[in-house]
Amino acid sequence: MNKSGYQPVRAPRGGQLSCKGWHQEAALRMLMNNLDPEVAEKPDELIVYGGTGRAARNWECFHAIVRCLKELENDETLLIQSGKPVAVFRTFNWAPRVLIANSNLVPHWATKVYFDELEAQGLIMYGQMTAGSWIYIGTQGILQGTHQTFVSAGQKHFGTGDLTGRLVVSGGLGGMSGAQPLAATMANAVYLGAEVDPARIERRRASKKPRYLDERIDDLDRAIDAALAAKFHRQAKSIVWCGNIVDLLERLIERNVTPDLLTDQTSAHDELNGYVPAGISFEMALELRRRDPQEYRRRAYQTMARHVRLMLKLQARGAVTFDYGNNLRGKAIEGGYLAEEEIRTPGRVGSWKYPGFVPAYIRPLFCQGMGPFRWVALSGEPDDIVETDRIVSELFPEKQELINWLKKAEAEVPFQGLPARICWLGYGERDRAGVAFNQAVRSGRLKGPIVIGRDHLDAGSVASPNRETEAMLDGSDAIADWPLLNALLNVASGASWVSIHSGGGVGIGYSVHAGQVLVCDGSLEMEERIRRVLTNDPGIGVCRHADAGYPEAMAVARRFGIKIPMLK
Repeated sequence: MNKSGYQPVRAPRGGQLSCKGWHQEAALRMLMNNLDPEVAEKPDELIVYGGTGRAARNWECFHAIVRCLKELENDETLLIQSGKPVAVFRTFNWAPRVLIANSNLVPHWATKVYFDELEAQGLIMYGQMTAGSWIYIGTQGILQGTHQTFVSAGQKHFGTGDLTGRLVVSGGLGGMSGAQPLAATMANAVYLGAEVDPARIERRRASKKPRYLDERIDDLDRAIDAALAAKFHRQAKSIVWCGNIVDLLERLIERNVTPDLLTDQTSAHDELNGYVPAGISFEMALELRRRDPQEYRRRAYQTMARHVRLMLKLQARGAVTFDYGNNLRGKAIEGGYLAEEEIRTPGRVGSWKYPGFVPAYIRPLFCQGMGPFRWVALSGEPDDIVETDRIVSELFPEKQELINWLKKAEAEVPFQGLPARICWLGYGERDRAGVAFNQAVRSGRLKGPIVIGRDHLDAGSVASPNRETEAMLDGSDAIADWPLLNALLNVASGASWVSIHSGGGVGIGYSVHAGQVLVCDGSLEMEERIRRVLTNDPGIGVCRHADAGYPEAMAVARRFGIKIPMLK
């Protein structure tokens, strides 16, 4: 099937199996769910989110994967190499039904240019994080993390997580960045953003519960005026201007408007297929990308350098400024139009003049083994998510922020594709939630099995020196052993499918990361596997941070009795 013959894909619902077991069925449904038009950014091109993050290498590979999953026995494992099914081997019932490796290159060759050459030959695919590992749930997947980041920034810099009367400015409105407007207004802030693609703006405005974005304004000064008026009246409101973020920042400086919080989530990790250069219309940019990729890259890199300098200028004027994980700082240096000393603090390894969001706000959570915990109702019934929300609230009545989040999510967050939910849980909590879900499936409290997964952004599953492992205490930012150990551990612990990717979030050559997914089918066997996986998966995150010398992680390891042989 090619683009001209595209037929929309939608995951099956209900209790009828089209595969030989629920693990295979879950992988099939989640693969299809990634490509649901409600979920994927460009489903006809197999692009799920994040520039060119795909679920399968091409449509021929997609259909081959579907056939393999339907035929896969309960003691067989399917191997996926960059979105292509390459082998089926007999393993064990407890072994993962699918093992996935996406976008991985030998380090010396791990450049975007070489990757693009291989991709053009049909040899490799960019899997982002949850696109090629079949556990993307739409914009909600990053929503609580984004909300938590904004709240944490408020607590750190303003003394409160309530951002009433505060202005948040950022760029992008894609699968990940599209969470920013709602995340900001959920914290009572005013959000002012820029997005060059009008289709993305309309997609956010057209959500079932129209809360992802309140207003689109095409006149730049009117957009700024509207944001300032909302700030003055202490009104939570999200506004997006249809244009380039660089032009928005320049105009803010000209008008002497300083945001309270400033960040960016454009697809800067991909200078060709993601980031859009300033100075030309969106339509002209698309034509230039097709006609002259080298010139497009040059202009994109030039714009990135301007972008970083503008953020530094606004930071100097008082804006709390942080990098939101798209590697804008690193890519601006890579392009050659920004000197390293302009953005890095001299003499300090891993130190940037404005920090990444992980060292600034998230790392204390990672030290507790806390991270994104997402689940999906394979029944397709929204009531199953309502019921699981209740289960989580019953399990953790003392966690008021978590309960508040679940209430807000139920009231304000639209489902995309199969009904799903996300929250952040820590070591000693994820396993309890997973077992409770499995027991609810067995008792009939839920109408069907639940899939549990997570983002690759987690405590012990990623090495990314410009994002998750930026400025580690012991300088181990670039050590990539940990995500590989994480994947191996999850295979040994009994996950339903496991993935190892490179380049997610920050671009090819800048990260290595791993993911795991579990199927709660109600069986006693899965209960034991759930306990192991959801204990060990966050547990290695605690170990990673304890090994790096973080006292908080060492304390968590001691409190829970995690065996770390050389813990001091």
